[in-house]
Amino acid sequence: MTNERDILEGILDIHVHAGPSVASRAVDAADMLKEAIVAGYRGFLVKDHYFPSCMGVKMVQEHCDAQGVEIYSSMALNNAIGLFNPLAVDAAINMGAKIIYFPTVSSKNHINHHKGNFVGAGKISVPEVPVVYVDENGKMDDKAIEVLKLLAQKDVVLGTGHGTAWEIDHLVGQATELGVKRILVNHPQFHIGATYEQMTKWANMGAFIELNVCVFTSGSKLGTLDDQVIADMLKAVPLNRMILDSDMGQSGNGSPVDGMYRFIRVLMDRFGLSEDDIDLIAKKNPATLLGV
Repeated sequence: MTNERDILEGILDIHVHAGPSVASRAVDAADMLKEAIVAGYRGFLVKDHYFPSCMGVKMVQEHCDAQGVEIYSSMALNNAIGLFNPLAVDAAINMGAKIIYFPTVSSKNHINHHKGNFVGAGKISVPEVPVVYVDENGKMDDKAIEVLKLLAQKDVVLGTGHGTAWEIDHLVGQATELGVKRILVNHPQFHIGATYEQMTKWANMGAFIELNVCVFTSGSKLGTLDDQVIADMLKAVPLNRMILDSDMGQSGNGSPVDGMYRFIRVLMDRFGLSEDDIDLIAKKNPATLLGV
């Protein structure tokens, strides 16, 4: 590399919290595009907890000079869009959504962990109804199963969301059984409560496991996890099943691109990852997951 930041060239960050949103964001999709162009990104995906990001992303992609950077959209199945709503899922997919997330901010697990202090909470006045989609006997909500069947049919990525490890374990198993081929386990080390054995199990089942910049103290201002968790994850999850993304864009948390670069340096300087390793987890694996 002629410049240290050249490592960012070709990055595909599939977890960016860019606006517009009812939540306070540091960047919107157009701002993020400008940063991505300068960094040489291949692309990024916009995630919003309350509303499909498809429309905003499509407008920015088509009306701004993207200079080859691709912007992808998604939708999270929270109360704001009617939870497990096949019509909304179908519409979002037809608008280009690449990832459909199971409940995030509406998940009972998420609500219990954050207790009203979630930095990504939206400015809404109607209270959340906590969602649990797998009961104590392991039975999954019928409407959730209907959505999984649709994702399998459309070959779209399932993001596992913010449920408990119990929910996620059943979700990955049920999704795999129903023929969902693309699965991303969201930050299993943060609030999900997954064991490293579960992470290994899910990776062996074909899911990709997320390594998020945002949740580590060495990654962002909001990070709470120390570097030992990184070391443990690198032991539990093979690099060919791991995806590095920023999970950034929160107001006051800095640039998603700067956060990505800072964390890549941590992975290379403290944990011995090579340039090829970074290419795999931040460029090739995300592209494989999205099918691009």
